[in-house]
Amino acid sequence: MTTAPITARIPLVYEDGEALVINKPAGLPVDPPRNGGTCLEDYFESLKLGFHRRPVAVHRLDTDTSGCLLLARNPKSTKRFAQAFQDRLVGKVYLGIVAGELPENEGTIDLPLGKISSAEKGWRMVHDPDGKPSVTHWKILAVENGNSLIEFRPETGRTHQIRIHAETGLGAPLLGDPVYGPVHGQSAGAKRTMLHASKLTVQRDKKPAIEAFAPMPADFTELGFADG
Repeated sequence: MTTAPITARIPLVYEDGEALVINKPAGLPVDPPRNGGTCLEDYFESLKLGFHRRPVAVHRLDTDTSGCLLLARNPKSTKRFAQAFQDRLVGKVYLGIVAGELPENEGTIDLPLGKISSAEKGWRMVHDPDGKPSVTHWKILAVENGNSLIEFRPETGRTHQIRIHAETGLGAPLLGDPVYGPVHGQSAGAKRTMLHASKLTVQRDKKPAIEAFAPMPADFTELGFADG
């Protein structure tokens, strides 16, 4: 019988009666993988933390992406948080690492995205003028050892938005990205797609906003970048 992972390996970065925000480790899928194996749902029973109900993930992060992930603790908050995402009352800040230096220090990427698929390569997102609107603001925070640390602030929440915006909009894919990055990105000191959800804020009626911060992961600092 397979045992669930230890809850202590998933740190809490925010907790109240409606919500938990966890610092999801890189490599842990949110939903059960098709081929089986550990996923975030394996933690939900122990993440009840005294409540009768298991928490529910309100949104998703890619398996490789680490950082802030919002869990709702009851059906009413699940519905309210889902509506907050639709109403763009949720603020998200990501950190990403790309190879080289960029010609500009900051800007906005406005590239509509669509989904394509093939039997050979599977599915992926691409720039599609007729696709869904997708906007990401970005700013370089630091340059170390030939790599750039970038802060991404997405206005929209499309699948793979930051990954494809980095590749197509900046012309600089995230290090380690197996879909949108070059093969050599895997050997540039990156063992996974270098993307981290560092901050999450959720506006709420009649209650203080949820504000959660996930510290920079070790594989970012190993590439020479310091938190803060």
